Amino acid sequence: MAAAPDVDSEAKTSTQTFKIGTRASLLAKVQTNEVVNALKKAWPDYHYEIVAMTTTGDNNQKTALHKFNEKALWTQELEVLLQSGDLDLIVHSLKDMPTQLPHDLDLGCVTKRQDPRDALVIKPTLVDKYRSLAELPEGSVVGTSSLRRIAQLKKHYTHLKFTDVRGNVGTRLAKLDNPESEYSAIILAAAGLARLGMDRRVTTYLSKDNGGMLHAVGQGALGIETRKGDQRVNDLLSKICCERTMRQGLAERSLMRTLEGGCSVPIGIETEWVSKRSFSPEGSGIGVKPAEDYHKLTGVAVNSPENSSAPLDAEEALSDELVMRAIVVSLDGQEAVEVETRKLLNSREDADQFGWEAARLLVDKGAKEILEAITLNRGIIHEQGDA
Repeated sequence: MAAAPDVDSEAKTSTQTFKIGTRASLLAKVQTNEVVNALKKAWPDYHYEIVAMTTTGDNNQKTALHKFNEKALWTQELEVLLQSGDLDLIVHSLKDMPTQLPHDLDLGCVTKRQDPRDALVIKPTLVDKYRSLAELPEGSVVGTSSLRRIAQLKKHYTHLKFTDVRGNVGTRLAKLDNPESEYSAIILAAAGLARLGMDRRVTTYLSKDNGGMLHAVGQGALGIETRKGDQRVNDLLSKICCERTMRQGLAERSLMRTLEGGCSVPIGIETEWVSKRSFSPEGSGIGVKPAEDYHKLTGVAVNSPENSSAPLDAEEALSDELVMRAIVVSLDGQEAVEVETRKLLNSREDADQFGWEAARLLVDKGAKEILEAITLNRGIIHEQGDA
């Protein structure tokens, strides 16, 4: 049963009022304030009300995420209010949004993406000795609630042990810091730590090139869910949407949707905008390693325009390609299928198609068999419960 909404409203100063839904967690509120501040800058005469509520995923902080059947752990209760008209929009972590939304709702906007990588945080008493997963001693326990992370970690770090850790960011860090806890390290999303002002806790940033860790679909980005056809809200969001991030998000979500993945399926991804001029004319095929002249943090090509909330102009659309790296890993880390591909994305439809094409490449290389085995194993887990 969802908790009653907690409404934070300002004195009404205009006839244009927008009700914005969010989860009640601290990070969710920080993310929503980030969006509201952008809206206030773009539309200073409008009024914004924040409605915060507890969702299914927030209420159960003990069960491992992969043991939930529900795909809308963080969204369903808020979506009911959006559908009824009690909310005008919802701010989500894009990685928490199901790739299949209710038929009358839409991903209306994605704001500029923050760092999408995972972050390794080592216990304070150990951080002076160890700075990476590879350096941790045999049998060290690493905490994470993500099967995606665990599967990739098992693939690369057979000397480590991995166990579930739930709770908000502060709770997880407290569990790590407890001298009596089993954890030597935990892994969190870098963007969440940064948004909470806790990025000083990061020991190492993880990526495919550093630690062999591809991040979650949509990680680091904020997705805004709206009612389909709500022109009033669409006009509102038009000034804060980052078209580059939107197309990245659509491509990544299309890949996951095609593979029927979610929080309980180990699918990792990286997408980078790279100037097409960085490649030789014959280098446009699938599987060619992209040039290295792009910013490792933002994914923006060194010689290309920065991310912008404005739509891509003709020059940007023709000069930049989206590079996508994706992996599907078995639960024990023993089997993995990876692809790397790139494409010019001149529209959002191109982005959606690109994700589908990348997913088909994974299927052709054997991802279907891995995912079928994971689905079977998850069924066994559900039958056994928490025992």
